[in-house]
Amino acid sequence: MKRSLIMNGVFALMIATISSCSVQKQNTMSKTELPERKEVLDVSRRANQYFMNKWQDTGKEIVGKKVWPSNLWTRAVYYEGLMALYSIDPQKKYYDYAMSWSQNHKWDLMRGTYTRNADHQACGQTYLDLYEIDGRKHPERIKAVKASMDSMIATDKIDDWWWIDALQMSMPIFTKLGRITGEQKYFDKNYEMYAYTKYKHGGNGLYNPIDKIWWRDKSFVPPYKEPNGEDCYWSRGNGWVVAALAKTLQDTPKSDPHYNEYLQDYKDLLSALLPIQREDGFWNVSLHDPTNFGGKEMTGTALFVYGMAYGINNGLIERETYLPVVVKAWNAIVKDSVQPNGFLGWVQGTGKEPKDGQPLSVNKEPDFEDYGLGCLLLAGSEVYKLK
Repeated sequence: MKRSLIMNGVFALMIATISSCSVQKQNTMSKTELPERKEVLDVSRRANQYFMNKWQDTGKEIVGKKVWPSNLWTRAVYYEGLMALYSIDPQKKYYDYAMSWSQNHKWDLMRGTYTRNADHQACGQTYLDLYEIDGRKHPERIKAVKASMDSMIATDKIDDWWWIDALQMSMPIFTKLGRITGEQKYFDKNYEMYAYTKYKHGGNGLYNPIDKIWWRDKSFVPPYKEPNGEDCYWSRGNGWVVAALAKTLQDTPKSDPHYNEYLQDYKDLLSALLPIQREDGFWNVSLHDPTNFGGKEMTGTALFVYGMAYGINNGLIERETYLPVVVKAWNAIVKDSVQPNGFLGWVQGTGKEPKDGQPLSVNKEPDFEDYGLGCLLLAGSEVYKLK
């Protein structure tokens, strides 16, 4: 009897141990298993539909602390994401929504054709996409974008991109135009301006070759420090750089004299992100100081996912190294950020540093809700392509 009880106890312990291991394995798999394409598409569609339902009028001004036209940079980033979604899920309603937005703004840039501000130019990326989607038959769609870039090329000024967000807003326009027109001048000007940001702004440039990460602008170049004594590297700012470099590599010919530098900067930045991913899959808003508003944040994480997944899909980075990181981050976004109705939680509001838009939460609505969705859709479009 005693022996039977002991054996039963041992058997029960074995079952409990096996069950516990099974649960742990399931939890691990949920973080590291590549999702089905249908699941990626469902998540992207759900988040996008929430936004389209809320903003049915594509020309409606955005009212907050002041009034902005709807072709400002935040909305432009959303449409970048929508075009990425359209590339894997070509629904007519996406095309119509982007066309309506572009036509409402007469295919012009925010603040006018001859603006030099990258934020004001960002909407041009979608105009260029729509121009190509329809077989390059409608030159009016890129007239203002091309005139704006040509006006910049016509001057010697190359210091416009004094904050790293600008790289994502404007670099892809130069490289898209270079590819579309076949004219080298767009690639050349793009590099000149990029190099000034990298090597000159803030004294010795906004790129730290030691850490292989970027300071957001000269305000954060040392001696500025985070509370823990580390340099301040803002997650979303570096996410913009990742996206800018991915798009630049997509359109820049490998024969271009600066292609290899872009590629090395891209690979170095991604490698610097590997050891600082959070256990839950996200990255902190302050990449080197998890104590400064540490917590989940979707936008920077989504941009890193986009850049890494793009690199895997195009053979630029090692699949074995980066796929688990991408999958872990994407699954964390799906689990913790994308709500059943499509609302996105854990989105940091507009700003330039970790403290902006804080504190974050799963149900807090940021001051602008569009660019966060753009980041998600960019990420989803590349995760969808993973095999």
